[in-house]
Amino acid sequence: MRLVIARCSVDYAGRLTAHLPSAPRLILVKADGSVSIHADDRAYKPLNWMSPPCTLKEGSGDDQGTWTVVNKAGEKLIITMEEILHDSSHELGVDPGLIKDGVEAHLQELLADRIEILGEGYTLIRREYPTAIGPVDILCRDSEGATVAVELKRRGDIDGVEQLTRYLELLNRDPHLAPVRGIFAAQEIKPQARVLATDRKIGCVVLDYDAMRGIEDDKLRLF
Repeated sequence: MRLVIARCSVDYAGRLTAHLPSAPRLILVKADGSVSIHADDRAYKPLNWMSPPCTLKEGSGDDQGTWTVVNKAGEKLIITMEEILHDSSHELGVDPGLIKDGVEAHLQELLADRIEILGEGYTLIRREYPTAIGPVDILCRDSEGATVAVELKRRGDIDGVEQLTRYLELLNRDPHLAPVRGIFAAQEIKPQARVLATDRKIGCVVLDYDAMRGIEDDKLRLF
């Protein structure tokens, strides 16, 4: 991972345009190729970013001090450096991945056993399908035989959609699986995550944990 603290301005050109005026910011360049721009607030959320696969080109000559990040759709993130305050690189190695809590692990087990929750005619390929960037929670096929990758969360936020996006980009390179579409499944899906998922043609499914466990709702019902 490369960490750069610099006074810079940032311009995004793609489906829409955005401009960040000059200010000191943290730029993260990760081993997966992603680039994100951070301020000293907003918790973990970047001001702007480019998800992999993308390429970073540092300008030279007349363009020295200009970084251009381009993704496969041709969208550009242009970072204009005015002053670099810090620049360092660190080898983090292979991350062991997130260990799911009991409920999330149980959700995965229950959904694998009741895969028809996702739709009539769905069949399970396997749980924890291995990839080079970590295991996909569930890989299955829909009623037409198409491959579907499922990412499971207790609370579905933007990070979960980004994670599933990376899995889909990798799985769709495998001719034995492609085309692969995604389903983001959670007990609760944040509105922002649903918007991002919809934009990326990823389906969303809200899971009722108690119903999946066979626990009846104790509230009065009218039939």
